[in-house]
Amino acid sequence: MLNKSVETSERIERLVEKLGDHPEVLEQLERILQVVENETGEALTADEAEELLVLEMRRLGQVALRGWADKKQARLEAKYEGRRGIVKREKKR
Repeated sequence: MLNKSVETSERIERLVEKLGDHPEVLEQLERILQVVENETGEALTADEAEELLVLEMRRLGQVALRGWADKKQARLEAKYEGRRGIVKREKKR
């Protein structure tokens, strides 16, 4: 039992570190938890709660994909930055 709680604590620590690198994902997850805990009282029925959760999950997906695309773009720019001075020359035919 103790081993499992240590493992859970380590997972939580890793998650918190990663969320620190992605504040926009953290913000969206907080919104989802607000719906789950019905903090705003916005959802009066299960159908309304489901609708809100679906909306927030879509937003989370958009935020996550934007983060992925930004990271991919930065990697590609870094990869080709080093090749800037290289010019490929071919013989004219």
